[in-house]
Amino acid sequence: MQLFFNANISIEDTQIQFSKEESKHIIKVLRKSINDDLFITNGKGFLFKAKITLAGINKCLANIIETKFQEKERHHIHLAVAPTKMNDRYEWFLEKATEIGIQEITPIICDHSERKTIKIERFQKIIQSAAKQSLRFHIPKLNEAISFKEFIKNHQNETCLIAHCEETKRNSLKDILTNTKNLDFKLLIGPEGDFSSKEIDLALANNYQPITLGNTRLRTETAAIVATHSIVYSLQ
Repeated sequence: MQLFFNANISIEDTQIQFSKEESKHIIKVLRKSINDDLFITNGKGFLFKAKITLAGINKCLANIIETKFQEKERHHIHLAVAPTKMNDRYEWFLEKATEIGIQEITPIICDHSERKTIKIERFQKIIQSAAKQSLRFHIPKLNEAISFKEFIKNHQNETCLIAHCEETKRNSLKDILTNTKNLDFKLLIGPEGDFSSKEIDLALANNYQPITLGNTRLRTETAAIVATHSIVYSLQ
């Protein structure tokens, strides 16, 4: 199935008009023609089946003939991950985490962060592309970047986790997943250089559970992927 994304399509719509760029891709690249079927999602759980009625490389129209809804997963995985120095590594994380099954992502700016700004629009496009590729009808939520302190402030009354590398008492993520019935996971992943001791203390003071992701030291983006996959796999 070739899946297209259109955030504005709703169950009330009977027709969809594709952008000039998408129209060219559909007609010239995919070689679709009148009466061929297309599949579109709005990222909110709906899958629309449509039939092409106008096949132009500058304007492609399709009538919606069927609508299906897919319920959200019972679990909710929310990773707060510090932006990496090399932007392409963070983009790789966004792509792979979307394919694996993450629900929400928040970039957090930490004491040791070398990158303080992000390109939210580009990140959104990467997530949307990965969701289409992996046939996900619920697009993961990407939040604006906020400070570490602000994230802790907003998420201090829930069961949350922080992965860090300091040689202090930490539980393994595997043990936590084995012994919990929780379906709502919030996990902090730090930047290159890890969280500062001050940040770790602040998280622990707000009831965050310190965890380790294994015996080796992982890059930020690798740690985020390992955590996402571990949680999704444990729930299957």
